[in-house]
Amino acid sequence: MAYMLESVQKLINQLSKLPGVGIKTAQRLAFFILGMEEGEAKELGETIYLTRKKIRYCNICGNISEGEACPLCLDPKRDSATICVVRDARDVMAMEKIREYRGLYHVLHGTISPMDGIGPDDIRIKELIERVKNGIAEVIMATNPDVEGEATAIYISKLLKPLGVKVTRIAHGVPIGGDIEYIDEVTLMKAMEGRREL
Repeated sequence: MAYMLESVQKLINQLSKLPGVGIKTAQRLAFFILGMEEGEAKELGETIYLTRKKIRYCNICGNISEGEACPLCLDPKRDSATICVVRDARDVMAMEKIREYRGLYHVLHGTISPMDGIGPDDIRIKELIERVKNGIAEVIMATNPDVEGEATAIYISKLLKPLGVKVTRIAHGVPIGGDIEYIDEVTLMKAMEGRREL
């Protein structure tokens, strides 16, 4: 490798650990940081450290939180009879952007993936079952429409059905603005299955 100061190389190595950041992007970011005012660089570093130190998981739903319970679980205006099950906290953020869903969440922190050694006991399914026993009317499965997400949704629905709770799955299909000729077969099949009357 070409000459590089040890401290700069360490910064590049750390930045390249971020998802979607290859070595070239890590180098660009490192040199951008080196060009920042010292105070800005210090603030960036402190913000990363303090945020990581301050953030924990909500004791109720598993979403990110600064306290024992997240603001969504503490909000009395939310529909406490509905739970939307998602893979991780990023999915909660995505669902909240649409501003249509007013129920609660349950973050699994993963999906069932035998190939990766992740079984039902490795994600937060037991906690979901306990929550459902306390008067939940509907559980919306909003895991990703991939093999792991589908398997997880089916597994959980089989556990919940005997409890008498309504279990639904978010619809999958053709994206707005998409051309049908370019849509894969599985997505088209799901779109046909999820069709509704106009």
